[in-house]
Amino acid sequence: MKRMKKLLFVSFFLLFISCETNTYDELQNHDNNTLLLKWNKAYPDDTIDQSLIGLKWGLSYVGAKLPKTLNGISTSNNIISIDINKLGFSESAIEKLTKLNFKIKESQEYRTTNTIDLGRYITLLLGASEHYYEITGTPQTLTEILNRYTLLPQKGYIDNSSVSFENRIIKFSEQNGFTQIFLSEEVNPVSGEIFEYETIELLPNGQLRFGIFDANGNRKNNTDASHSNAGKPGKCMWCHESNINQMFSHQNDYAGYLTYNELQNTLISYRESNRKQKLALTDGVDFSQSQQHTLTELLYISFMEPSAERLSLEWKMPLTLVQGLLSNLPTHIYTEFPFLGNLYYRKDIENLAPFQGLSVSSSVREQSEIEVNHLN
Repeated sequence: MKRMKKLLFVSFFLLFISCETNTYDELQNHDNNTLLLKWNKAYPDDTIDQSLIGLKWGLSYVGAKLPKTLNGISTSNNIISIDINKLGFSESAIEKLTKLNFKIKESQEYRTTNTIDLGRYITLLLGASEHYYEITGTPQTLTEILNRYTLLPQKGYIDNSSVSFENRIIKFSEQNGFTQIFLSEEVNPVSGEIFEYETIELLPNGQLRFGIFDANGNRKNNTDASHSNAGKPGKCMWCHESNINQMFSHQNDYAGYLTYNELQNTLISYRESNRKQKLALTDGVDFSQSQQHTLTELLYISFMEPSAERLSLEWKMPLTLVQGLLSNLPTHIYTEFPFLGNLYYRKDIENLAPFQGLSVSSSVREQSEIEVNHLN
Protein backbone atom coordinates (compact mmCIF):
# COMPACT_ATOMS: atom_id res chain seq x y z
CA MET A 1 0.00 0.00 0.00
CA LYS A 2 2.81 2.39 0.95
CA ARG A 3 4.60 1.51 -2.29
CA MET A 4 1.45 2.31 -4.29
CA LYS A 5 1.05 5.66 -2.50
CA LYS A 6 4.67 6.45 -3.26
CA LEU A 7 4.19 5.61 -6.94
CA LEU A 8 1.06 7.75 -7.06
CA PHE A 9 2.92 10.63 -5.41
CA VAL A 10 5.82 10.35 -7.86
CA SER A 11 3.41 10.18 -10.80
CA PHE A 12 1.54 13.24 -9.53
CA PHE A 13 4.82 15.10 -8.97
CA LEU A 14 6.06 14.30 -12.47
CA LEU A 15 2.72 15.39 -13.91
CA PHE A 16 2.95 18.65 -11.96
CA ILE A 17 6.49 19.29 -13.18
CA SER A 18 5.44 18.49 -16.75
CA CYS A 19 2.52 20.92 -16.57
CA GLU A 20 4.73 23.57 -14.98
CA THR A 21 7.36 23.14 -17.71
CA ASN A 22 4.77 23.40 -20.47
CA THR A 23 3.34 26.52 -18.88
CA TYR A 24 6.81 28.04 -18.62
CA ASP A 25 7.55 27.21 -22.26
CA GLU A 26 4.25 28.74 -23.31
CA LEU A 27 5.06 31.89 -21.34
CA GLN A 28 8.50 32.04 -22.93
CA ASN A 29 7.04 31.64 -26.42
CA HIS A 30 4.40 34.26 -25.71
CA ASP A 31 7.03 36.65 -24.42
CA ASN A 32 9.16 36.16 -27.52
CA ASN A 33 6.23 37.03 -29.76
CA THR A 34 6.59 40.67 -28.76
CA LEU A 35 9.61 42.88 -29.30
CA LEU A 36 10.45 46.49 -28.51
CA LEU A 37 12.26 48.50 -31.19
CA LYS A 38 13.95 51.83 -30.52
CA TRP A 39 13.71 54.53 -33.16
CA ASN A 40 16.79 56.74 -33.39
CA LYS A 41 16.46 59.85 -35.54
CA ALA A 42 18.96 59.44 -38.38
CA TYR A 43 18.72 62.67 -40.40
CA PRO A 44 17.11 66.12 -40.08
CA ASP A 45 13.78 65.25 -41.75
CA ASP A 46 13.51 61.78 -40.22
CA THR A 47 10.33 61.07 -38.24
CA ILE A 48 9.03 58.05 -36.39
CA ASP A 49 5.97 58.01 -38.67
CA GLN A 50 8.20 57.65 -41.73
CA SER A 51 10.21 54.95 -39.99
CA LEU A 52 7.00 53.08 -39.14
CA ILE A 53 6.20 52.97 -42.85
CA GLY A 54 9.72 51.69 -43.50
CA LEU A 55 9.25 49.04 -40.81
CA LYS A 56 5.97 47.88 -42.36
CA TRP A 57 7.57 47.56 -45.78
CA GLY A 58 10.45 45.63 -44.23
CA LEU A 59 8.05 43.23 -42.51
CA SER A 60 6.10 42.95 -45.75
CA TYR A 61 9.25 41.91 -47.63
CA VAL A 62 9.52 38.84 -45.40
CA GLY A 63 5.87 37.88 -45.81
CA ALA A 64 3.80 39.88 -43.30
CA LYS A 65 0.26 40.53 -44.56
CA LEU A 66 -0.20 43.30 -41.96
CA PRO A 67 -3.96 42.86 -41.43
CA LYS A 68 -5.64 46.15 -40.56
CA THR A 69 -8.01 44.41 -38.15
CA LEU A 70 -5.13 43.46 -35.85
CA ASN A 71 -3.04 45.92 -33.91
CA GLY A 72 0.37 44.30 -34.28
CA ILE A 73 2.35 47.54 -34.15
CA SER A 74 2.09 50.29 -31.54
CA THR A 75 4.27 53.21 -30.47
CA SER A 76 5.07 55.13 -27.32
CA ASN A 77 7.41 58.09 -27.77
CA ASN A 78 10.42 56.62 -29.63
CA ILE A 79 9.64 52.98 -28.79
CA ILE A 80 7.84 50.71 -31.26
CA SER A 81 6.23 47.50 -30.03
CA ILE A 82 5.53 44.67 -32.48
CA ASP A 83 3.63 41.44 -31.90
CA ILE A 84 4.57 38.89 -34.56
CA ASN A 85 1.34 36.97 -33.92
CA LYS A 86 -0.65 39.94 -35.19
CA LEU A 87 1.29 40.81 -38.33
CA GLY A 88 -0.15 38.20 -40.67
CA PHE A 89 2.85 35.87 -40.78
CA SER A 90 2.59 32.15 -41.53
CA GLU A 91 3.03 29.70 -38.65
CA SER A 92 6.45 28.74 -39.99
CA ALA A 93 7.54 32.39 -40.15
CA ILE A 94 6.30 33.00 -36.59
CA GLU A 95 8.38 30.05 -35.42
CA LYS A 96 11.52 31.51 -37.03
CA LEU A 97 10.82 35.04 -35.81
CA THR A 98 10.21 33.77 -32.28
CA LYS A 99 13.63 32.15 -32.34
CA LEU A 100 15.22 35.35 -33.65
CA ASN A 101 13.43 37.40 -30.99
CA PHE A 102 14.82 35.10 -28.31
CA LYS A 103 18.36 35.65 -29.62
CA ILE A 104 17.76 39.40 -29.74
CA LYS A 105 16.53 39.48 -26.14
CA GLU A 106 19.62 37.58 -25.04
CA SER A 107 21.86 40.30 -26.50
CA GLN A 108 23.63 42.83 -24.31
CA GLU A 109 21.81 45.64 -26.12
CA TYR A 110 18.35 44.33 -25.24
CA ARG A 111 19.33 43.39 -21.70
CA THR A 112 20.69 46.90 -21.18
CA THR A 113 18.07 49.02 -22.94
CA ASN A 114 15.10 46.60 -23.14
CA THR A 115 14.99 47.41 -26.87
CA ILE A 116 16.72 46.66 -30.14
CA ASP A 117 17.65 49.44 -32.54
CA LEU A 118 15.04 49.58 -35.32
CA GLY A 119 17.73 49.73 -37.99
CA ARG A 120 19.49 46.69 -36.53
CA TYR A 121 16.23 44.75 -36.56
CA ILE A 122 15.55 45.53 -40.23
CA THR A 123 19.15 44.61 -41.06
CA LEU A 124 18.71 41.26 -39.32
CA LEU A 125 15.53 40.56 -41.32
CA LEU A 126 16.69 41.64 -44.77
CA GLY A 127 20.48 41.69 -44.63
CA ALA A 128 21.06 38.12 -43.43
CA SER A 129 20.21 35.84 -46.35
CA GLU A 130 19.49 32.80 -44.19
CA HIS A 131 17.10 34.82 -42.01
CA TYR A 132 15.29 36.07 -45.11
CA TYR A 133 15.09 32.59 -46.63
CA GLU A 134 13.86 30.91 -43.47
CA ILE A 135 11.25 33.54 -42.60
CA THR A 136 9.87 33.68 -46.15
CA GLY A 137 9.93 29.88 -46.42
CA THR A 138 12.32 29.63 -49.37
CA PRO A 139 13.16 25.92 -49.81
CA GLN A 140 16.71 24.61 -49.54
CA THR A 141 16.75 23.30 -53.11
CA LEU A 142 15.64 24.53 -56.50
CA THR A 143 13.89 21.21 -57.13
CA GLU A 144 11.56 21.80 -54.19
CA ILE A 145 10.54 25.14 -55.66
CA LEU A 146 10.09 23.98 -59.25
CA ASN A 147 7.93 21.05 -58.13
CA ARG A 148 5.29 23.61 -57.16
CA TYR A 149 4.98 25.07 -60.65
CA THR A 150 4.56 24.15 -64.31
CA LEU A 151 6.97 26.10 -66.48
CA LEU A 152 5.63 27.27 -69.83
CA PRO A 153 7.36 26.13 -73.04
CA GLN A 154 8.08 29.74 -73.99
CA LYS A 155 11.35 31.16 -72.72
CA GLY A 156 13.53 34.20 -73.24
CA TYR A 157 17.23 34.73 -73.89
CA ILE A 158 19.25 37.61 -72.45
CA ASP A 159 22.67 38.34 -73.97
CA ASN A 160 23.02 41.91 -72.74
CA SER A 161 22.13 41.79 -69.06
CA SER A 162 22.57 44.84 -66.85
CA VAL A 163 23.09 42.51 -63.86
CA SER A 164 24.68 39.25 -64.97
CA PHE A 165 28.10 38.91 -66.62
CA GLU A 166 26.84 35.74 -68.29
CA ASN A 167 23.92 35.16 -70.62
CA ARG A 168 20.56 34.32 -69.12
CA ILE A 169 17.75 31.97 -70.04
CA ILE A 170 14.46 33.21 -68.58
CA LYS A 171 11.72 30.67 -67.88
CA PHE A 172 8.40 31.26 -66.17
CA SER A 173 5.05 29.76 -65.24
CA GLU A 174 1.61 31.14 -65.92
CA GLN A 175 0.43 33.83 -63.53
CA ASN A 176 -2.47 32.64 -61.39
CA GLY A 177 -3.31 35.25 -58.80
CA PHE A 178 -0.29 35.56 -56.54
CA THR A 179 1.18 32.31 -57.82
CA GLN A 180 3.98 32.50 -60.37
CA ILE A 181 7.68 31.82 -60.72
CA PHE A 182 10.42 33.31 -62.86
CA LEU A 183 13.58 31.24 -63.25
CA SER A 184 16.85 32.69 -64.50
CA GLU A 185 19.64 30.34 -65.57
CA GLU A 186 23.06 31.99 -65.73
CA VAL A 187 24.70 30.24 -68.69
CA ASN A 188 27.94 30.20 -70.63
CA PRO A 189 26.97 31.28 -74.17
CA VAL A 190 29.43 28.85 -75.77
CA SER A 191 29.28 25.67 -73.69
CA GLY A 192 25.78 26.13 -72.28
CA GLU A 193 27.12 25.40 -68.78
CA ILE A 194 24.81 26.72 -66.05
CA PHE A 195 26.68 28.57 -63.31
CA GLU A 196 23.79 29.35 -60.97
CA TYR A 197 20.07 29.98 -60.77
CA GLU A 198 17.91 32.81 -59.49
CA THR A 199 14.19 32.63 -58.76
CA ILE A 200 11.45 35.19 -58.25
CA GLU A 201 8.11 34.09 -56.81
CA LEU A 202 4.97 36.02 -55.94
CA LEU A 203 3.98 36.15 -52.28
CA PRO A 204 0.31 36.34 -51.16
CA ASN A 205 0.87 39.81 -49.68
CA GLY A 206 1.95 41.23 -53.05
CA GLN A 207 5.70 41.14 -52.48
CA LEU A 208 8.29 39.11 -54.37
CA ARG A 209 10.33 36.25 -52.92
CA PHE A 210 13.88 35.89 -54.18
CA GLY A 211 16.07 32.80 -54.23
CA ILE A 212 19.66 32.16 -55.31
CA PHE A 213 20.91 28.63 -56.03
CA ASP A 214 24.23 27.15 -57.11
CA ALA A 215 24.79 24.99 -60.20
CA ASN A 216 23.57 21.94 -58.27
CA GLY A 217 20.38 23.69 -57.24
CA ASN A 218 21.32 24.25 -53.60
CA ARG A 219 20.30 27.49 -51.89
CA LYS A 220 23.10 30.01 -51.37
CA ASN A 221 23.48 33.37 -49.67
CA ASN A 222 24.56 35.40 -52.70
CA THR A 223 25.43 35.18 -56.36
CA ASP A 224 28.96 34.41 -57.46
CA ALA A 225 30.60 37.79 -58.05
CA SER A 226 32.55 36.36 -60.98
CA HIS A 227 29.30 35.61 -62.82
CA SER A 228 26.80 38.18 -61.60
CA ASN A 229 26.39 41.52 -59.86
CA ALA A 230 23.05 40.50 -58.32
CA GLY A 231 24.46 40.14 -54.80
CA LYS A 232 22.15 38.96 -52.01
CA PRO A 233 18.34 38.83 -51.76
CA GLY A 234 18.59 42.23 -50.06
CA LYS A 235 19.95 43.67 -53.30
CA CYS A 236 17.21 41.97 -55.33
CA MET A 237 14.62 43.73 -53.15
CA TRP A 238 16.32 47.07 -53.72
CA CYS A 239 16.59 46.53 -57.48
CA HIS A 240 13.08 45.23 -58.15
CA GLU A 241 11.21 47.59 -55.81
CA SER A 242 8.46 44.95 -55.40
CA ASN A 243 7.93 44.77 -59.18
CA ILE A 244 8.37 42.23 -61.95
CA ASN A 245 11.02 44.08 -63.92
CA GLN A 246 11.02 44.53 -67.66
CA MET A 247 14.30 44.53 -69.57
CA PHE A 248 16.27 47.78 -69.49
CA SER A 249 18.51 47.11 -72.48
CA HIS A 250 17.94 45.69 -75.95
CA GLN A 251 18.62 41.99 -76.57
CA ASN A 252 19.39 40.04 -79.72
CA ASP A 253 16.90 37.47 -80.99
CA TYR A 254 17.71 33.74 -80.98
CA ALA A 255 15.97 30.81 -82.62
CA GLY A 256 13.89 28.77 -80.20
CA TYR A 257 13.33 31.71 -77.85
CA LEU A 258 10.88 34.57 -77.62
CA THR A 259 12.02 37.61 -79.54
CA TYR A 260 13.15 40.65 -77.57
CA ASN A 261 9.80 42.37 -78.18
CA GLU A 262 7.80 39.27 -77.28
CA LEU A 263 9.68 38.77 -74.02
CA GLN A 264 9.47 42.46 -73.13
CA ASN A 265 5.72 42.54 -73.75
CA THR A 266 5.26 39.35 -71.72
CA LEU A 267 7.14 40.76 -68.74
CA ILE A 268 5.26 44.06 -68.89
CA SER A 269 1.93 42.23 -69.11
CA TYR A 270 2.75 40.12 -66.05
CA ARG A 271 3.97 43.19 -64.17
CA GLU A 272 0.81 45.18 -64.84
CA SER A 273 -1.44 42.24 -63.99
CA ASN A 274 0.43 41.76 -60.72
CA ARG A 275 0.27 45.48 -60.02
CA LYS A 276 -3.53 45.55 -60.37
CA GLN A 277 -3.81 42.64 -57.95
CA LYS A 278 -1.56 44.38 -55.43
CA LEU A 279 -3.57 47.60 -55.61
CA ALA A 280 -6.73 45.60 -54.88
CA LEU A 281 -5.36 44.26 -51.58
CA THR A 282 -7.11 45.67 -48.51
CA ASP A 283 -4.34 44.76 -46.06
CA GLY A 284 -0.62 45.37 -46.09
CA VAL A 285 1.52 48.21 -47.42
CA ASP A 286 0.18 50.80 -49.84
CA PHE A 287 1.49 49.66 -53.22
CA SER A 288 0.18 52.86 -54.82
CA GLN A 289 2.95 54.64 -52.88
CA SER A 290 5.73 52.61 -54.43
CA GLN A 291 8.56 54.94 -53.37
CA GLN A 292 7.84 54.22 -49.71
CA HIS A 293 10.19 51.26 -50.00
CA THR A 294 12.98 53.85 -49.78
CA LEU A 295 12.05 54.38 -46.13
CA THR A 296 13.03 50.76 -45.45
CA GLU A 297 16.34 51.25 -47.21
CA LEU A 298 17.03 54.35 -45.14
CA LEU A 299 16.51 52.32 -41.97
CA TYR A 300 19.24 49.82 -42.74
CA ILE A 301 21.55 52.27 -44.52
CA SER A 302 21.52 54.74 -41.63
CA PHE A 303 22.19 51.85 -39.24
CA MET A 304 25.01 50.29 -41.26
CA GLU A 305 26.48 53.73 -41.97
CA PRO A 306 25.45 55.95 -39.03
CA SER A 307 26.26 59.56 -38.30
CA ALA A 308 27.67 60.68 -34.96
CA GLU A 309 24.30 62.30 -34.21
CA ARG A 310 22.48 59.01 -34.71
CA LEU A 311 25.03 57.12 -32.62
CA SER A 312 24.59 59.65 -29.83
CA LEU A 313 20.92 58.66 -29.64
CA GLU A 314 21.58 54.95 -30.11
CA TRP A 315 24.29 54.83 -27.45
CA LYS A 316 22.58 57.34 -25.13
CA MET A 317 25.76 59.40 -24.95
CA PRO A 318 26.43 63.14 -25.39
CA LEU A 319 27.29 64.03 -28.98
CA THR A 320 30.63 65.55 -27.98
CA LEU A 321 31.64 62.31 -26.26
CA VAL A 322 30.67 60.25 -29.32
CA GLN A 323 32.59 62.60 -31.60
CA GLY A 324 35.61 62.21 -29.35
CA LEU A 325 35.42 58.42 -29.54
CA LEU A 326 35.21 58.57 -33.33
CA SER A 327 37.78 61.32 -33.86
CA ASN A 328 40.37 58.99 -35.44
CA LEU A 329 37.93 57.41 -37.89
CA PRO A 330 37.30 58.71 -41.42
CA THR A 331 33.82 59.79 -42.53
CA HIS A 332 32.10 59.59 -45.90
CA ILE A 333 28.96 60.79 -47.67
CA TYR A 334 26.36 58.34 -48.97
CA THR A 335 26.04 59.50 -52.57
CA GLU A 336 22.38 58.54 -53.06
CA PHE A 337 21.31 60.12 -49.76
CA PRO A 338 23.75 62.96 -48.95
CA PHE A 339 21.30 64.34 -46.36
CA LEU A 340 22.36 61.51 -44.03
CA GLY A 341 25.43 63.62 -43.28
CA ASN A 342 28.97 62.54 -42.42
CA LEU A 343 28.86 58.81 -41.88
CA TYR A 344 30.91 56.02 -40.34
CA TYR A 345 30.90 52.32 -41.19
CA ARG A 346 29.22 50.11 -38.61
CA LYS A 347 32.10 47.63 -38.67
CA ASP A 348 34.49 50.39 -37.59
CA ILE A 349 32.47 51.68 -34.66
CA GLU A 350 30.69 48.62 -33.28
CA ASN A 351 33.46 47.80 -30.80
CA LEU A 352 33.21 51.33 -29.38
CA ALA A 353 29.56 50.93 -28.41
CA PRO A 354 28.72 50.89 -24.68
CA PHE A 355 26.75 47.68 -25.29
CA GLN A 356 26.81 45.05 -28.02
CA GLY A 357 23.75 44.23 -30.10
CA LEU A 358 23.05 40.97 -31.90
CA SER A 359 25.62 40.78 -34.69
CA VAL A 360 24.61 41.61 -38.27
CA SER A 361 26.05 40.67 -41.66
CA SER A 362 28.71 43.06 -42.92
CA SER A 363 26.59 43.98 -45.97
CA VAL A 364 22.85 43.97 -46.63
CA ARG A 365 23.09 43.80 -50.41
CA GLU A 366 26.48 42.39 -51.37
CA GLN A 367 28.42 39.23 -50.55
CA SER A 368 29.42 39.62 -46.91
CA GLU A 369 32.74 38.97 -45.28
CA ILE A 370 30.67 38.22 -42.19
CA GLU A 371 27.33 36.51 -42.90
CA VAL A 372 25.31 35.85 -39.76
CA ASN A 373 22.72 33.17 -39.16
CA HIS A 374 21.08 33.30 -35.74
CA LEU A 375 18.46 30.71 -36.70
CA ASN A 376 20.77 27.70 -36.95
